[in-house]
Amino acid sequence: MSEENLPRFIQCMCRGDCPGFTQLNVWSLVNYVRNELDVEYTVVHPQLCVDDGDRFWQDLAKPGVTYIVGGCDPKMQRKMYKDALAAVGADFDKQVIALDLRNMPTDEAMQKVTAAFEKLSASKA
Repeated sequence: MSEENLPRFIQCMCRGDCPGFTQLNVWSLVNYVRNELDVEYTVVHPQLCVDDGDRFWQDLAKPGVTYIVGGCDPKMQRKMYKDALAAVGADFDKQVIALDLRNMPTDEAMQKVTAAFEKLSASKA
């Protein structure tokens, strides 16, 4: 994958106090992603589903770029981010790979994120 087509990884932490993320060491996860996977960059956001999350998406999102997002239920992610993405010409359904990483220890989250990157890479080959 060429560098201009590398996906971006965003980890939403649901304010940082969601019981679903107590097993996840976010810093180990994002450092693993940025050091071991073929990614443009990683970002941690405290709560993508609120107003500043909308502003974050509208500032960050670009048409044609893939975003792998660790967070809550993928259906909830779609509901909460799709309008902010659409406002800047990006398409949630085509550009976002939403991963539910709740209630996972760090090593399982790493495996799930790795599988998403591998699947994306295989689909672009």
